[in-house]
Amino acid sequence: MPQIIPIRDLKNTSDISRKCHQSNEPIFVTKNGYGDMVIMSMNFYEERMFINDVRDKLSDAEDQLKAGKTMDADASLKLFREKYHV
Repeated sequence: MPQIIPIRDLKNTSDISRKCHQSNEPIFVTKNGYGDMVIMSMNFYEERMFINDVRDKLSDAEDQLKAGKTMDADASLKLFREKYHV
């Protein structure tokens, strides 16, 4: 369940940090009753960025497959070996 805190609670930074690391999910900060910010641990942020990157690459690969931009394995390995002199 998402944690939601008012902006005034940001005064206690060590408590907020502890909550971010313990829950391993973002904390939503409100200002005057409306969403204002999201705080999360660096570890959680890096995991989310990695997942988004993989998702984007898979989506690009699916688009290339649909467009017929494929190559058989032998041709691909030959091109790789020529490019990198392996």
